[in-house]
Amino acid sequence: MADTPATRAAAASGIDHHIVEYGPVDSVAEAAIARGVDLPQVTKTIVVRRGEGDFVAVLVPGDRVIDWAKLRAVLEVSRLSLASAEEAFAATGYRPGTITPFGAESALPVIADASMEGMASIGGGAPGVAINVDSATLIAHLGATVAAVTRPA
Repeated sequence: MADTPATRAAAASGIDHHIVEYGPVDSVAEAAIARGVDLPQVTKTIVVRRGEGDFVAVLVPGDRVIDWAKLRAVLEVSRLSLASAEEAFAATGYRPGTITPFGAESALPVIADASMEGMASIGGGAPGVAINVDSATLIAHLGATVAAVTRPA
């Protein structure tokens, strides 16, 4: 069983979840197949920069992308950008492709896209590791704000 800060945090949370370990993948579509879920269930954690040292984690279903206008409106800001790989690592302790709110070094505010439903397969903190959990349970556990912040990819 994978031992990462994310898997330890998921275990400590007491929420019902399942750890999935799989081999290398080159796309979100391949990750869905490897995790045994549908593409919309793969939940990407995107770190967004609101300002200097001010970051938000956005949970995005695998078949969707951030709609920047909608996200700016929800966050009531005029400018946003993707965090650089270095900024995301500093804020979460995870490298791109492994980022997850579970066990992150900073408790970032979380925005969950309103289209999330059913199973969520979120990063497990290491390549080839995912945490499958009910999306409503995940959202409640993270205290996430739910808002329509994405559009179809």
